[in-house]
Order: sequence, then C-alpha cells, then structure tokens
Amino acid sequence: MGAKVYFSREITPEKVLELYRLLGKTLPGNVAIKVHSGEVGNQNFLHPEFWKPVVDEVGGTVVECNTAYDGERNTTEKHQKAIKLHGWNLYFPFDLLDAEGPDLELPIPEGRVIKTNYVGKNLANYDSMLVLSHFKGHPMGGYGGAIKQLSIGVASSYGKAYIHGAGVPAEIWTADHDSFLESMADAAASIVSYFKGNILYVNVMKNLSVDCDCCAVAEDPCMKDIGILVSDDPIAIDQACVDLVYAAKDDPGQKHFLERLESRNGVHTIEAAAALGFGTREYELIEI
Repeated sequence: MGAKVYFSREITPEKVLELYRLLGKTLPGNVAIKVHSGEVGNQNFLHPEFWKPVVDEVGGTVVECNTAYDGERNTTEKHQKAIKLHGWNLYFPFDLLDAEGPDLELPIPEGRVIKTNYVGKNLANYDSMLVLSHFKGHPMGGYGGAIKQLSIGVASSYGKAYIHGAGVPAEIWTADHDSFLESMADAAASIVSYFKGNILYVNVMKNLSVDCDCCAVAEDPCMKDIGILVSDDPIAIDQACVDLVYAAKDDPGQKHFLERLESRNGVHTIEAAAALGFGTREYELIEI
C-alpha cells in the first residue's frame, strides 16, 4: 500500500495550509517547525511570509541549525543576524537548535554508513516536527527535499560535517559520494525514530534552481514552478517530486535540472532511505 501524497499546482501560502489540513493529523506536544533560513544573498529560498499560515496553524517553534561551511550562518552570532535580516523573528518564535553545545547524540543502530547523528541539543525540547522544505536542486546531493531537511537540516554544524564526511568530518568535501548520500539517509532515519513518526512534511516545488538555498550565489530557477506536496512519508514525498520533474517533459529547463540530479546520483538518497524502511517509494498522488 503506497503512502498518500497530496498535490496542488497552485502555489500560495493558503494552499499550503489547505493541503496540510488534508493530512488530518495533529502533531502532539511541543512542535518543532523545520525551515531553511536562507543563506544571505540567496534569491530563491522561501520567505517567512510564505510559511506563516501553516506555522500559525500548527503553533510550534520555527527551528534551524548552524551550517558547516563558510558563510553567514556558520556561527550562532552570524546566523542570528541572518535570521533577523530575513525577518523570521518578526513572525515566529525561533530556536537555533545548536546555538550552544554540547550536541545531542542520536544512535542509528541500523545505519549503513554512520551509527550516530549529532543534532542541536535543543531538539530534546520537542515532541514532534513539521518539516517545511523547498524542493530544488543541490550542488552535492543532486536535489534537496524532505530527506535532506531531516538529515543535514536538523544536524548541528559538527553533525553536518559528520554526515558530509560519511563519519569523518575532516573529509567533509572529499568523502565517497554515495557514502555521503547514504549517510543522509541514515541521519534522517534517526530523526524519524526519535520522534516516533510524529512528523509531517511539506515540499514546495517553486523557484526550481539547480542550486540549494545554502548558496549565497545561486543560479536562477531553470524550470517552471510545479506545485505543493504534503505527506506523512518523507521518502514518498521526495520520490513524488522527482517523478514530477521527470514528467515535466515540455519544460525547457528540465534537461539542465536533471543533469544536476543525475550527475550527483541524487535518487540514491531515496533508495538508501527506502532500504532503511522508514518510508516507501510507492505512493498515491492525490491532486487537489
């Protein structure tokens, strides 16, 4: 039986909320709402105004973590300035999960490459999570969606280097590539386990650049906007997004986007996640 993935071609803040409500599930307790705060200079990330209706509905705390690369978000002091610059603090309570150490260490007994995930210690303050993802390309992962938000997104600065380096932070940019992709799947599995499945996912296929929101200088979008997807399965929602890209045969930018996805073997992250069993690649796409 496949997972249900709700889909709309209309991309508005109100439509995000409408699709979220279709899931019919309530996130218990204190809810962490994971966003991408956007690297300073990036033109493609989704701004707080876009997410406001669904965040207000859930009533949780917006969360982020520091980066592991040079930029304006790799220290707590700089990241807090970026959060203010992009206006997140104007709308929501905002928690930088790894603002202070030590990291929370999550075991990954089933991990194929890494056996520990290092996340911001403040994650312990939350009972459930809403993962808000901007689906787009990625310079290393091929694409960025729900699985990347669960893994790299929730990891601390050290944890990001640990995942990128496939367990060896010093090899952050030089580790075996498929091992890095499998490490992302391992880390994502630990977050699903930690919250006992109390996580819901929104992927927005808008501003479809081959570059991530972590790039200060990113390529402009090459494909037309596709839509909004919501699900309770991170693997199914990412697979559905990839399939929608492949289905956009009339889009003149599709070839360029797919070159990024395929040259980085991006689908292997989905394959590795499915092998770990915390979701399924089989889904029913329900268009609204």
